[in-house]
Amino acid sequence: MRDGLKPIVEIAGSIGIEERDLYLYGPYKAKIEPGVISAARNKPKGKQVLVTATTPTPAGEGKTTVAIGLSMGLNKIGVKSIVTLREPSLGPVFGIKGGATGGGKSSVLPSDEIDLHFTGDIHAVTATNNLLAAMLDNHIHHGNALGIDPRRITWTRALDINDRALRDIVVGLGGTQNGFPREDKFIISVASEIMAILCLSDDFDDMKARLGRIVVGYTTDRKPVTAADLKAVGALALLLKDAIKPNIVQTSEGTPALIHGGPFANIAHGTNSIQAIRLAQAHSEITVTEAGFASDLGGEKFLDFVSQVGGFNVDSVVLVTTLRALKYHGGLDKEALVAPNAEALSKGIENLDAHIEIMRQFGVPVVVALNKFGDNESGEMDFVIQHAKALGIEAVICDPFGGGGEGCIDLAETVSRSVERGGKVRPVYTSDMPVKDKIEAIAKKVYGAKSVVYSAQAKGNIDKNLCNCGFDRLHVIIAKTPASLSDNKNLRGRPRDFNLNVDSVYVNAGAGFLVAVCGDILLMPGLPSKPAAEGIDIDSNGIITGLF
Repeated sequence: MRDGLKPIVEIAGSIGIEERDLYLYGPYKAKIEPGVISAARNKPKGKQVLVTATTPTPAGEGKTTVAIGLSMGLNKIGVKSIVTLREPSLGPVFGIKGGATGGGKSSVLPSDEIDLHFTGDIHAVTATNNLLAAMLDNHIHHGNALGIDPRRITWTRALDINDRALRDIVVGLGGTQNGFPREDKFIISVASEIMAILCLSDDFDDMKARLGRIVVGYTTDRKPVTAADLKAVGALALLLKDAIKPNIVQTSEGTPALIHGGPFANIAHGTNSIQAIRLAQAHSEITVTEAGFASDLGGEKFLDFVSQVGGFNVDSVVLVTTLRALKYHGGLDKEALVAPNAEALSKGIENLDAHIEIMRQFGVPVVVALNKFGDNESGEMDFVIQHAKALGIEAVICDPFGGGGEGCIDLAETVSRSVERGGKVRPVYTSDMPVKDKIEAIAKKVYGAKSVVYSAQAKGNIDKNLCNCGFDRLHVIIAKTPASLSDNKNLRGRPRDFNLNVDSVYVNAGAGFLVAVCGDILLMPGLPSKPAAEGIDIDSNGIITGLF
């Protein structure tokens, strides 16, 4: 047994979920059976809080840590709360970020198991994605009855590890027995449409219907070919039969945490599953949900897309920032962020201003959470708090890392008041708008772009593959760098007078959105010069170092 951890049966029981409704993965992890999720639809819904952030920096902002601390803080003040998070991808775990389970006194546990293979959901997504790729190539090899044009195959393979060598590859070499040679590529598993479908499905039947709508390529006369056409749906659904069930674990203070699905927010929609959110809303007064990266990515996608598909409102937004982040956007290098610097802070705070404006236009109350680090100077923290209040925004200093739920009491009290004021989410676009109008609405209203510039490939994608095939009424997801409000990762702060460059647009018909790829964003990341994997180890006693 692990010190301080309660049996997951006890954690689930605290929110009314009985042991018979759990599928146990050892003493501290479990999946929740579909009957509980179905019953949740008929229960009253609690309030929904979205946790997002200012533009991320190499110093880290602690958004997940704040989300966990806030949920624990709400429970401490007598407001029943559940936190819903995404599953960590092995790409960032072994790449730049390391573990993704919070930190200090605001963590989800057991952190090592969650950060690594957890309950196998991402592996199931990977296998499902690659089974469809294999069935597609096999169909063409055995006569190509559907008339698929090998030059217009759009389905790619997936792997949940950063590996730049797999971005562009050639498959089918070695003679006719190995299929036909063609160019192919890998994307990271959490960017796969399978992952998006897993997170967006209402239930198992809805997931099967969505899987059937996946477009794998086009015929020579440009008609879309789907997974249903390949008779692949049953096998794909079988691989996902357990993955579709939400996972329950606990925080460092015994607060229930639902962790399910892991779509990236820079190249996918960036939020845990709709089923997990609905389940949390039915069993708590306030559900705290973290959306990936900043308000221009995970925040926008949650409000414009996920909440619309899920049919739930967002009652308040928590916008996380740090002194380090603001000074970085004021022009300082990572090594200089600790020392006080009023000039850099004053300049960089315009990044906070931009994100406040982004969230405000959705019609939902905004609370700024200034995540405290041990080296922060009180005068600088007070400057940020007063600046936000001058804009009419409630702002609170919190310390989830050092204080856990106790370090987030002020934030919890502020948020509990904020959700009572509430508001109705106002999306910046509607799905029935033309494709280019939707992209332009996001680019101008959210990013602050001057205009949108389309490559010849992007124009062709929209006119031939999307509009002609009836996909133009789907939602839009922008894939761009998370390091800037623009599509240029080097533009810090609040970029102005820039163009958003759309290089290509492709369809995720099963997930229900189009993906506009902008700038130098990569669908398969690479490892950095010093990957986190170099500092990770395990000894003969099973003691892990360097993961968190």
